[in-house]
Amino acid sequence: MLSWTKLNKPMQLPPRLEGLLKHLPSSAQPYLVGGCVRDWILGITVKDYDLEVFNISAKGLRQILENHGRTDTVGRCFGVIKWTPCKGETYDIALPRREIKKGKGHRGFTIFPDPELSTQEAASRRDYTVNAIMYDPARKTLLDHFGGIEDLQNLVLRHTSPAFTEDPLRVLRGMQFAGRFGMKGHPNTMALCRSIKHQFRDLSLERVWEEWRKWASQSSRPSMGLHFLKNSGWLEYFPELEDTIGTPQDPEWHPEGDVWQHTCHCCDALTKLPDWKTTKLPLNKVVWMMATLLHDAGKPSTTEKAEKNGRMRIVSPGHDQKSVDLAKTFFRRIKAPKTVQERVIPLIAQHMIYTKNITDRAVRRLSHRLLPETIPSLCTLMSADAMGRPPASQALPEHIEKLRKKASQLDVLSKAPRPFLTGHDLLKEGFKPGKRLGMLLRQAYDLQMEGAIESRPAALEWMRQQGIQDPCRLTP
Repeated sequence: MLSWTKLNKPMQLPPRLEGLLKHLPSSAQPYLVGGCVRDWILGITVKDYDLEVFNISAKGLRQILENHGRTDTVGRCFGVIKWTPCKGETYDIALPRREIKKGKGHRGFTIFPDPELSTQEAASRRDYTVNAIMYDPARKTLLDHFGGIEDLQNLVLRHTSPAFTEDPLRVLRGMQFAGRFGMKGHPNTMALCRSIKHQFRDLSLERVWEEWRKWASQSSRPSMGLHFLKNSGWLEYFPELEDTIGTPQDPEWHPEGDVWQHTCHCCDALTKLPDWKTTKLPLNKVVWMMATLLHDAGKPSTTEKAEKNGRMRIVSPGHDQKSVDLAKTFFRRIKAPKTVQERVIPLIAQHMIYTKNITDRAVRRLSHRLLPETIPSLCTLMSADAMGRPPASQALPEHIEKLRKKASQLDVLSKAPRPFLTGHDLLKEGFKPGKRLGMLLRQAYDLQMEGAIESRPAALEWMRQQGIQDPCRLTP
C-alpha cells in the first residue's frame, strides 16, 4: 500500500534541525517519523520532532551530531541518540532498527540497529498506521506504507502489522490515542487486543500510569479512550470502572443511562469547560479528569431502590465516600503518584456538597476539607458532573455559581482560612507546650470556621479567657 503524497505546504522544521539535514552525507536518507508527522497532518502544533536516518552508520551519524551539539548516551544501544544542539532543545535521532521478541512485556525485545533496513520494514515496527507515516524533508512528501493517511481521515486506529501483539503496552497506547484524537479501534485491531489480554500483568505499573496520564491530560474525546479500553476487553483490569456498566440511575435525573454512560459523558463535558481550556498546568487536567472518571465509582455497591417523596426512586446513598475508597484502590492499581492522589481524593469526597445547605460555616469548612485542592477545582468537577446528563439541560446549576460567589466573599476561593491564632501566640501568653496547646489551637480554629470568632483581636481575647481558666498556664 505504498503511497507518496505530494504536499501543498511543506512541514516547517526548527532551524537547527533543518541545519542538521544539510550536514548529512548525500547518501543518507532522513525522514521525520512518528507523532510529529501525525500531529502535523492533523493540524496540531508539533512539540517533539523525531528523525530516522537511513543509509548511514551509527558511528558516522554520532560524529556528525557531536560536531553540532551535545549527544546523550541514553538509547544508543537501541540506535537512538538524543541530540541537543542548544539548551532547552533536544531531538531523538534514530537509526532504523530490527526488533526480536525475547521476553515478556514492553521491554522484552532485543534490538539491532540496521542502517540498510527498508523504509517499509522500519515503519512496520510502529504500533498504529497513523504513527507509521514518514515525511521526506528533501522531497517535501509523505511516505505511507500502510494506509495511515486514510485511517487518519476516517479516525480509525489500525495496527500496522501482526507484530502489534508482541508489545501489550500498545493497547493502552491505543486507549490514549483514541481519547486524544477521537478515534475508534479497527475491528481486527480490537480482536488482536483481546488476544493479548493476558499480557497486561507483564507491563510495568510505571508505563501503565504514563498512558493513563496522557489520556487524562491530553484527551479531546476521553470517552473514546474509555470505549477503546472496553471494546479491547482490557477494562476488566480496572473493575472500579467496569462495574459501573449496567448500574442504573434514576431516569429523571440521569436520562443518559447507566453510570458508565454518565461517566463517559462527564469526561467529555470536562474538556469543554473554560477551566480546562485555559489552564496552563497539565497536572490540573490530570487531577480534574481523574476526579471526574472516578467520582461515581461507588455507585455500583450503593445503588438501590427506595421510596422518596412518596415515589420509588433509584438512589445511591453514600456513594461519594465509597468512591473515595475505590479511587484509592484504582490509583494503587495504576501506581498514580501521590501528588495526583492527594488532590483527587478530597474532590471526590466533597462532590455532593451541593445537597447540603451552603452556609458561611459550611463553605469555610469545605475549603479546609479540600486541601490541598480548592473550591474552584471542586466547581469544575461539579460542572462536568452536571453536564454529563444529555439530553438534560447543559446549563450549569445555580448551586455551583452560588458556591463560587460565597467562597469569594469569604476569601476562601483559592485557600482555606488562615488561623487567627498560632502556637507562638499561646506560648507568648504563657501556655505550656504540649497536648493542651494543640487542643486549644484546634478549638480556636473550629470556632473561627463556625464564625464564632471573626477576627484576630477576638481570637486573642478568647485565648486570654482560656488562660484565666487554665490552672496549668505559666506566668508570662
